[in-house]
Amino acid sequence: HLPIVRNGHFAGMVTQTDLTRFQALSSAVLIRDLADAGTVAEMAAVTARIPSLLVQMVGGNNAHEVVTRLITDIADAVTRRLLALAEAELGPPPVPYLWLACGSQGRQEQTGVSDQDNCLMLDDAATDGDMAYFHALAESVSKGLDACGYVFCPGDMMATNPRWCQKVSVWRDYFRGWIATPNPEAQMLASVMFDLRPIGGAASLFGNLQAATLEAAAKNSIFVAHMVSNSLKHTPPLGLLRGFATIRSGEHRNQIDLKHNGVVPVADLARVYALQGRLAAANTRARLLAAAEAGVISAAGARDLTEAYDLIAETRLANQARQIKAGRKPDNYLAPSDLSDFERSHLRDAFVVVRTMQSAVGQGKGMLG
Repeated sequence: HLPIVRNGHFAGMVTQTDLTRFQALSSAVLIRDLADAGTVAEMAAVTARIPSLLVQMVGGNNAHEVVTRLITDIADAVTRRLLALAEAELGPPPVPYLWLACGSQGRQEQTGVSDQDNCLMLDDAATDGDMAYFHALAESVSKGLDACGYVFCPGDMMATNPRWCQKVSVWRDYFRGWIATPNPEAQMLASVMFDLRPIGGAASLFGNLQAATLEAAAKNSIFVAHMVSNSLKHTPPLGLLRGFATIRSGEHRNQIDLKHNGVVPVADLARVYALQGRLAAANTRARLLAAAEAGVISAAGARDLTEAYDLIAETRLANQARQIKAGRKPDNYLAPSDLSDFERSHLRDAFVVVRTMQSAVGQGKGMLG
C-alpha cells in the first residue's frame, strides 16, 4: 500500500490492485494479452477494455493522434492474431496473401466507435481452387473482428465479399478502371482504397501497386477533378450568425456529427492533397504535413488545417470519453449546448478553416499563393 499525501495531510491510499488495474489499461498490455489469447472469446475480453483505455488516455491529455494510433494498434494486433488462429485451423496458405485495412484503421485514426473495413490481395499464382481457402480465412477473421467489437461494415467493404478478395492483377485492373472511368461509384471506391494499409501477410504484394496507382491517378486530371468534387460532399456544420447547423430531427436532433461533418471533411481534403503530390501516407495528419513539404499546399494552409483538425478530433474524443464515463455507448454526436461559450467559439472557428480550405481546393487553388 502507498499512502497519498496532499498539503501534509493524508488524502488516500493506492493499493497494488489500483496499480495493476492502471497498468492493465495500457495499450501495450492489451496487445500482449491479445498475443497470448487462444480463442476469440479471450480476445473479446481484452478488446472490451478499450473504452476504459480511451477514457484514461483522454483524461491524461494525450493528443488525439496518440490516442487513435494506440487504439488502432490494438485493432491491428487483433487482426494479426485472428489471421494466425485462422491459419492454425486451415493450414498454411497455398500462395502468399496480404490482409489490408482501409477506413479509419487504414488511416490509423480509430476511436471508440469502429466498424471493419478490409480486403485481401492474393499472389497472382493463386488458382480458382485456392479461393476456397481465402474465403474461409476471410470469414474466420471477419467474424472474429465482429465478436471483438469491430462490427461488420454496412457497405460490405470486407474481405468476405468476393469482390474484395482478389489476385493483385485484378486489384490493378480495379484501380485502372476507377481512374479511367471516374463515375460516382469509382470515386467512392477509390477514396476508400487510397487509405489502404497492410496489416498481415506479404506486404510486398502492395508496394509496387500503390506506387503505380498513385502515379497514374495523379497524372489523370479528370480523375483528380472528380476526386476533388467527391472530397467536398461532406461539409462542416456551420449555421448562420456564428451558430451551428445541427441535425433537425430524429434521435440526434440539435446535435452535430463530429465524424461525417467534422473529421471526414479534413480526411477527404488530405487524401486529395496526397493524390496531387503522389504521397504514400495514409494518415490524415501525416498527409497534411507531407503535402506542405511537397508544396501541394502552403505551410500556412497546412498549419491552419492541421490545427483545426486537431481541435475537431480532440473534441470528438473528449465527447466519447464523457459518454463512456456516463455509462453510454460512445458515438460521434455532440450537442453544441454541452460545450462552453469558449469551446463553441473555437470549434466554430475550426469549421470555418475547413470550409475555407474546401472552397480553395474546389476552385482549383489549393492553398498556394
